[in-house]
Amino acid sequence: MDKLVLFNNSELNKLLNKRTGESKFGEHVAMVASISNIYEQLENLDVTYVIIGLPEDVGVFANYGLSGTYNTWNAVIKFLINIQNNEFTKADKVLILGHLDFTPEMLKVSTLDQSNKKDILKARKIVKKIDTYVTHIIEQIVSAGKKPIIIGGGHNNAYGNIKGSSLAFGTRINAVNFDAHTDFRPEEGRHSGNGFSYAYAEGFLKNYFVFGVHENYTSDSIFKSFKKIKSVEYNTFEAVEIRKELKFKDELNRALDHVSTKPFGIEIDCDAIENISSSAMTPSGFNVNKTRAFVDFFGKHGNACYLHICEAIATPENEKQIGKLVTYLITDFIKANAN
Repeated sequence: MDKLVLFNNSELNKLLNKRTGESKFGEHVAMVASISNIYEQLENLDVTYVIIGLPEDVGVFANYGLSGTYNTWNAVIKFLINIQNNEFTKADKVLILGHLDFTPEMLKVSTLDQSNKKDILKARKIVKKIDTYVTHIIEQIVSAGKKPIIIGGGHNNAYGNIKGSSLAFGTRINAVNFDAHTDFRPEEGRHSGNGFSYAYAEGFLKNYFVFGVHENYTSDSIFKSFKKIKSVEYNTFEAVEIRKELKFKDELNRALDHVSTKPFGIEIDCDAIENISSSAMTPSGFNVNKTRAFVDFFGKHGNACYLHICEAIATPENEKQIGKLVTYLITDFIKANAN
């Protein structure tokens, strides 16, 4: 737990904008008081959802992506705590745990050159270390009977989410991934593009559905490999949204049938959302409302065991947009799941 930095009253009060006659989300969330015995503290608290931040972009760097995903946690938390607390938002069922501090890892990567293959290998070794911390905290949260809401960071952290949940449940879990990419690249050293392939190969992931893959950015070898793996299914963005060969609602149901037979994670990669600043920003993708509908649809199922939102890049210029977007997705999940 040496990486965990707790979210506390001091931090809350610095960020909270109180208004007379209003009740803010952050005034009603739970927090833990001590870094020790996290599992026991979580188990004894009457909350359902535990929010944890993973501010890093080591995995993105190691996958030749655009850095900046480490900023998202700070942007999100200031907007999340300042939304209204009311009958819809259910703040009393939420605990904000804090974030894992990957500053040393980030500093090491800042000295590396992305065009140097040896430096990429060094970064991938650092991602493997990050995996252990993410796995541990997710296992603690899920073992305590809570549902983690994980704010990234890169999509490399899907591996730790899946492994940690799998260890907690004592069985392989399933996952549905809203993504322009499969993140099922070869096991060539850990990075943001192979979290699911590693989790599958190591026996933590069973059924996997990728929703909205972009045909222009998925290799022929990956499409061919998917045809050989019965437990992996997908659709493409173009088939759903451009050619209209598949209906969005029908595909939601097909994906749910594939993953809902056991605990499953909901993975949201902001690369899939049109014109949202991310590590692989796209001018053509699902709109925000379709993304929210996706989270709502899967969040309603009782076997939905976590939500992970990743790859967004927050800057001083766009932090309001990113903060509000991710906050909408967080609360959509809570509203759907709580009902």
